[in-house]
Amino acid sequence: MSNGNLNIDIHYVTRVEGHGNIVVNAKDGNVENVQWQGPEAPRYFEAMVIGQKWDMLHHITSRICGICSIGHTSASVKATENAMGLKLSDQSELLRRLAIHAENLQSHVLHVGYLVLPDLVGVGSVIPLATSHPNEVKTVIKLHRIANQMSDLVCGRTIHPQRIIPGGFSKVPTIDELKGLKDTLLSAAPDLTAVGNLLKALAPKLPNFTRETEYVSLTDKNEYALYDGLLGSSLGDTAPITEYETWTNEFCVPQSTAKYTKRKQDSLMVGALARFNINHAQLTPNAKKYAEEIGLVAPCYNTFMNTVAQFVECIYMVDDSVRIIDELLHRGIKEETVEVKPKAGRGIGVVDVPRGILIHDYTYDDDGVCTKANCIIPTNQNHNNIQRDMEALVPQIVNKPQAEVELLLEMLVRAYDPCISCSTHYLKVNFNNK
Repeated sequence: MSNGNLNIDIHYVTRVEGHGNIVVNAKDGNVENVQWQGPEAPRYFEAMVIGQKWDMLHHITSRICGICSIGHTSASVKATENAMGLKLSDQSELLRRLAIHAENLQSHVLHVGYLVLPDLVGVGSVIPLATSHPNEVKTVIKLHRIANQMSDLVCGRTIHPQRIIPGGFSKVPTIDELKGLKDTLLSAAPDLTAVGNLLKALAPKLPNFTRETEYVSLTDKNEYALYDGLLGSSLGDTAPITEYETWTNEFCVPQSTAKYTKRKQDSLMVGALARFNINHAQLTPNAKKYAEEIGLVAPCYNTFMNTVAQFVECIYMVDDSVRIIDELLHRGIKEETVEVKPKAGRGIGVVDVPRGILIHDYTYDDDGVCTKANCIIPTNQNHNNIQRDMEALVPQIVNKPQAEVELLLEMLVRAYDPCISCSTHYLKVNFNNK
């Protein structure tokens, strides 16, 4: 036992994107300090796009993240389209939704299979799993590869998409390519079942931790909102995306180069669990059935269940992708010409990506040159909630052995699937005028 004495200083948490530290100090069971730190260097993408023309912003901002590049591209072109009054065709909107599904499926499978399962079987990485659970690891790899192929087909490549442009697509899949993708997705059903069964068997190892917070996601009464919708809160209110600043309320803290957010409560959470809590009624029957079987019931206040919510979404996204492909096949596919006449305006683009709501906000001048930009990343919105979760969890586990406490706190961070590098926007500078 630790006898209530903890001196934890983890630099850096592994199996997450970017650099994040955990610092905890306790003496005789009294918790003296709990900090979730974000030391990652800011990258200033918002400054990079100032002075750039409308047709370059989505190429630049897609580089914010190698995991959510489709999401950043989608939010970026939506912002540009809204600024310039561009309307998508039905075909382009369906393909955009398919692209979001591809990326979310890709990221969720990676997180569940490579980053979380090792914790649940008691190993340090996915490498030992290749020996102890070879069939399961091969199945995860297969599902991940399918998501990559889907991204390639719709977007032109797996990351930093080429085909998504303001006003539509520069190139669209053929009928035969879409038929092949549908067959591939349908053939993935046994693999989804296999990974789902493994997660169900291991789910009892997820810590039983509860802390009520506010959950925020896109919401639409007619669909499980990912590509479009209103801002929605688990507290029951909604708002148009133009009001995002009153929902995010970014602020800075000394221990992080990433901004924090909060709304009506002391913190908020975005991501798969937030979407499930708000939009679960719009899931497909297969996804609802799996959620019920594994014990995920809304509202769920256990952050560790975010991983389970991600897998529920995997089932939903495969189902909905097949539906979208059927609709595209029924409509027929045609190449479309996109003509854009630049004009002055402000546009806001929002999508719900693997880690939660992603917001791009651009202002253009008469020549279509960006004069102002703001990007709010999902992990920005989650940092404050990670801190609050740690503050609630540490007193509950303070008397456990320090190694166990460290593991539980790392698992808590990993449950958020954070993208820390993407979220860094703030740097405090002390000027020396000597």
